[in-house]
Amino acid sequence: MCSIFGIFGLQPGDDLPRLRRQALECSQRQRHRGPDWSGVYVGDGALLVHERLAIVDPAGGAQPLRSADGALALAVNGEIYNHQALKAQLRAPYDFQTGSDCEVINALYRESEADGSGPSAFLERLNGIFAFALWDQAKGRAIIARDPIGVVPLYWGHDREGRLRVASEMKALVDRCADVAQFPPGHWYDSASGALVRYYDRPWRDYEAVRGVEVSPRELREAFEAAVHRQLMTDVPYGVLLSGGLDSSLVAAVAARYARHRIEDGDRSEAWWPRLHSFAIGLAGSPDLAAAKVAAEALGTVHHGFEYTLEEGLDALPEVIRHIETYDVTTVRASTPMFLLARRIKAMGVKMVLSGEGSDEIFGGYLYFHKAPDAREFHQELVRKLDALHDYDCLRANKSMMAWGVEPRVPFLDREFLDVAMRMDAAHKMIDASRGRIEKAVLREAFEGYLPREILWRQKEQFSDGVGYGWIDGLKAHVQAQVGDRELAAAARRFPHNPPQTKEAYLYRSLFERAFPTPAAAETVPGGKSIACSSPAAIAWDAAFAAAADPSGRAVAGVHHAAA
Repeated sequence: MCSIFGIFGLQPGDDLPRLRRQALECSQRQRHRGPDWSGVYVGDGALLVHERLAIVDPAGGAQPLRSADGALALAVNGEIYNHQALKAQLRAPYDFQTGSDCEVINALYRESEADGSGPSAFLERLNGIFAFALWDQAKGRAIIARDPIGVVPLYWGHDREGRLRVASEMKALVDRCADVAQFPPGHWYDSASGALVRYYDRPWRDYEAVRGVEVSPRELREAFEAAVHRQLMTDVPYGVLLSGGLDSSLVAAVAARYARHRIEDGDRSEAWWPRLHSFAIGLAGSPDLAAAKVAAEALGTVHHGFEYTLEEGLDALPEVIRHIETYDVTTVRASTPMFLLARRIKAMGVKMVLSGEGSDEIFGGYLYFHKAPDAREFHQELVRKLDALHDYDCLRANKSMMAWGVEPRVPFLDREFLDVAMRMDAAHKMIDASRGRIEKAVLREAFEGYLPREILWRQKEQFSDGVGYGWIDGLKAHVQAQVGDRELAAAARRFPHNPPQTKEAYLYRSLFERAFPTPAAAETVPGGKSIACSSPAAIAWDAAFAAAADPSGRAVAGVHHAAA
């Protein structure tokens, strides 16, 4: 994974040397995402800059990726897991210039132009996480696109001269684009027509399409195993994030089964780094550190459990907020230990990790799902959660890890696995404590025997809680000393957009404003509470939880965990 920066709509009278210097300066603000190499393309109507984190084909694969005739220039932040299959399916030869998995996008674009199918057709075929900007010099046309769920960040806006700018992170745009905004996931944009097109729209979004559908434990398990296997595509040292909870432990358990062989050559040779390393972080005595150790011993990973102190977490807050570009309370809480963990992982020479984000949104892992009234509302809430992931958990995982040049991959959000898991009638996912069916029981049952039962049936912890309850308590004590009652009372006047409701939220908003002082920057963050309790369903099902100022999972009252 890397970072991209682009300027489109250059005119003959533009000062290209000045714009090139400016683009390099803007791109440098996100170089933490790609510390391995920088590449620049300057054409008649476009300028692209790429900061590379070399994961696949590290000796080659430099970007922007050019076609053999020089007419196409492509800057990609991401990974295309099925690139080999896509290359084999090309109907006409394409002269690949590198071994990069991302270069297949150029080939597919050329093919879509030849047969008239358009970008939507080939974007539907990509299995990966990506944000890209492609410049077709011959047609004076830019194609910009983002992956279906928004695992990879992408922002866009217009400068004072009306030129379109795109970047992986807001910080590269915010001082020059008054209209900076997130580029929507699952969409592509055509500069020639000005059209923004949604290409990702699955039948399972409608409950009627999944009503009565069953997915066997074997099919669910095999689909997830295939997703993890695909995402082990790498030519550099990698590891897994292991909190000891269900989701990260399942990722680690499956990865451990494939770790000894090299994925890129069809598992025919021994992996370059055959020992699977796992990583966890928490305060001294945290639930996650203890559970991760149990899981790691059962799986045989080379485990690294790191402790951090409350003071180290507090000291990191300004940098965390600058990197993650949000002031959402739960996101900041959870990003801080993840940010500190990424630094330790980077110091060990690891450049890619697998993580467990997305499972709660697919299977209803949040505790208020206990109060879902029926399968239809349960399913509709899952879809709303998936639609919001790019603002919360995906943003947290990507930006807090990429702050140190460590790429996170999320097998639960693999598009092929999503199609299996989300076409299951939500009636099979619902929680019924009277029958001993706890949250995500259908997933736990599919992996019986993969993990110790104390891990497989461990109650959900929010990441910010699992690293140690002292982290949340310490944050609250800290903000009491930092923010006065009068400041909070006047919050709506200082911050008319998304005014903070608590002292903790006020502190994070103040730190965000210090890093990003423009109104446009504040408006890139969605309003209301965090993903755990922001939707209409949360309010309808569990009014006490929705009304709580504290978004922590500990705030849920009246939910009791059934014994497994």
